[in-house]
Amino acid sequence: MSGSENRTVLRLAFWGIPLSLAVLGLKLLAWWVTGSVALLSDGLESTVNVIVAVIAYLMIGYAAKPADAGHPFGHHKAEYFSAVIEGVLIVVAALLIVWEAVPAMMAPVVLEAPALGLAINFAAGVVNAIWAYVLIRAGRKHRSPALSADGHHILSDVVTSIGVLIGLVLAIATGYAILDPLLAVIVACNILFQGWMVISRSIDGLMDRAVPADEEEAIKIAIAANAKGSLGVHDLKSRQAGPVIFVDFHMVVPEMMPVGEAHDICDRIEDAIRAVHPGAKIAIHVEPEGEKAHGVRVKVSGAPRK
Repeated sequence: MSGSENRTVLRLAFWGIPLSLAVLGLKLLAWWVTGSVALLSDGLESTVNVIVAVIAYLMIGYAAKPADAGHPFGHHKAEYFSAVIEGVLIVVAALLIVWEAVPAMMAPVVLEAPALGLAINFAAGVVNAIWAYVLIRAGRKHRSPALSADGHHILSDVVTSIGVLIGLVLAIATGYAILDPLLAVIVACNILFQGWMVISRSIDGLMDRAVPADEEEAIKIAIAANAKGSLGVHDLKSRQAGPVIFVDFHMVVPEMMPVGEAHDICDRIEDAIRAVHPGAKIAIHVEPEGEKAHGVRVKVSGAPRK
């Protein structure tokens, strides 16, 4: 990720803080004017958004730090910690919602000023929907796990808000006050699921999961088209840490090939891979002819068959 991209991601993370505070204020106002447990549950989920926005801003800033003696491969994985913390907080929010909803199911109450409360909550949902779209798009473009996790969580918040609005309209129309706390429990279950999804995606990143199959195929194509002069490539491995992709493999060359010529081939391959994945970190181990191939192999154009 370039310096300008880092600044863009950090700026988006910063603006997430005041926006999440504004949405939280709107949702708590909606709860205050209605007394709805379902709207309270929606507001509790938004408190997670505020905390996560702060954590994401701090972690993205830390992840952008250049490599140093203690962290020679960089600080990219810091963003995954932000996503894991977000997942844990989502689970905590869900448990708090259940804590509030269960007693209310025992003694349901009729909502006060429902139209005003629903209108305020709808406005908060619109703001969240726009911001979720911005974050998910930016997270995908800049390969930022923190922005992506935050965007997907806010999107789940939007879905929750829609469900709450529909449920409360039904509660008001039918007169069944118990639908309010019951809806809050359903919201909690949805939040638990979203929390698990955020955590699982982050764990994949912390465990050095390989890049997606289509991206690895693009890497193979770049290698095959630019490894002319070598005898083959094998033991291809890839992993992703935050916005950065790491690629390493072994390249077999004729035993008598000059070092400079082998180095030229490596440079050509590295340039081709970075054209597909800008900023990729690449390590190529050059081997003399006769070494036994192993691991993932890449068929090189013009290489002799074995």
